[in-house]
Amino acid sequence: MLVHSPLVGPDTWNLVARSFVARGHDVSIPDLTDSVAAGPPYLARLVRAIVDSAADRPVILVGHSGAGPLLASAGSNLDNARAYIFVDADLPTPGLSWMETIPEELATHLREMADTEGWLPPWPEWWSSDELAELLPDPVVRARFVRNCPRLPLSMFEEVHSAAPRWRHAPAAYLQLSAAYQNQAAEARALGWPVAELESHHLALLTDPDVVVASLMLLLGQLHE
Repeated sequence: MLVHSPLVGPDTWNLVARSFVARGHDVSIPDLTDSVAAGPPYLARLVRAIVDSAADRPVILVGHSGAGPLLASAGSNLDNARAYIFVDADLPTPGLSWMETIPEELATHLREMADTEGWLPPWPEWWSSDELAELLPDPVVRARFVRNCPRLPLSMFEEVHSAAPRWRHAPAAYLQLSAAYQNQAAEARALGWPVAELESHHLALLTDPDVVVASLMLLLGQLHE
């Protein structure tokens, strides 16, 4: 199960999913955008969307970026979570909000970006157009990605992740795509997880899907050795 960050759209995983399917794997991508639009409690709705998508099947939960912290609660609510892979993602922080885990200057910046009703602009607007074009040089791919990124409620980042005592019962691995996530990859190593690194960028799912899949397959093999 390929879980997208709530900050972007589910199509972020589409090319990776196609590559997995071509290799004979059963793949699903839960759409979390309706959960964000439905209102609070946001984290509970996001976790429920992941759990419902599993439909009691055995699953390997693969989370990109902001989906990482959701995997713990989702796995704790599933009887058949077989493994977790975090892809350039934050690790679970039960009992903490996202705002409590980021630098204070970033938290302040987000609060300043919110409009009077507490909504943030879509994630691509957090960055300059040049920065986004560097990650996604193909204008068609870039436009599709931007179009599918939702507006975001500031309060979602202030909600506290629920306790998730069961999630560590399954093995986990980490795939680092960019230098921005080197601390998370280091933490994964310290936990004894298999870790793979690509010299790529945070949105490599959209530009190098076959390379990402090859790395995920390598990690899956290590998890099941």
